[in-house]
Amino acid sequence: MTEVVRSDTQCLILSRAATRPGNLALPLPEGLVGAAAKMVVGKMIARGWLEEVEANLRRSEPMWRETGDGHGTTLIATEAGLEVIGIEPLVASAVAIARKAKPKPEPAQTPDDAAKPAAIRAGTKQALIIDMLQRPEGATVAEIVAATSWQAHTARGAISGAIKKKLGLPISAEKVEGRGTVYRVSV
Repeated sequence: MTEVVRSDTQCLILSRAATRPGNLALPLPEGLVGAAAKMVVGKMIARGWLEEVEANLRRSEPMWRETGDGHGTTLIATEAGLEVIGIEPLVASAVAIARKAKPKPEPAQTPDDAAKPAAIRAGTKQALIIDMLQRPEGATVAEIVAATSWQAHTARGAISGAIKKKLGLPISAEKVEGRGTVYRVSV
C-alpha cells in the first residue's frame, strides 16, 4: 500500500466533515481563507478526497463558490477522503445523523486540534459502544462492560468524554426500572 501524504489541515477538514450531516466539509478551519483555502481544497479535490456538489440553499448549506446562475456549490468529503483518515464511511454517516439533530458551534482551533483529528474506526470498542447507544433500547453501563470487558468507570468515561464531549454526540440518560440508567444517542 502506498503511503498517503496529508497535512494536518487536510486531516482536520476531513475529520470535521465526518461528523457533519452529509459529510459537509464547510466551514473550513478558522483562518483558512483566500488563496490558501483554494490551494488546499484544490489538492483535496484532485486526490478525490473532497467533491464539489450543488449546495442545497433551502437547508442553508454553506457555499464554497457561486456558479453565477443564482446557485452555488458546497464541498463534501468522499468515501476515499474518510478512508484516508481511518474513518469507515458507514460509521461516519451514523455520527453525522446523530449530530444532525443538535449541531454544535465549531470550537476555536488550536495547534493541538490540528494534530488530533477525531476518528472512529469500525470494529473498535468505541464504534461498538456507539452502535449500542444507537439501538432503540439503548445500553446500560453493565451491558457496555459486558460487551467491552472494560471497568464500569471506563465505560462511563467513554460515554461522557470520548463520545459526548469529543465527538459531540447528544447522549440522553433515563432510569428504567429493572435495568438501571439507560444511555442513548438522542436524535
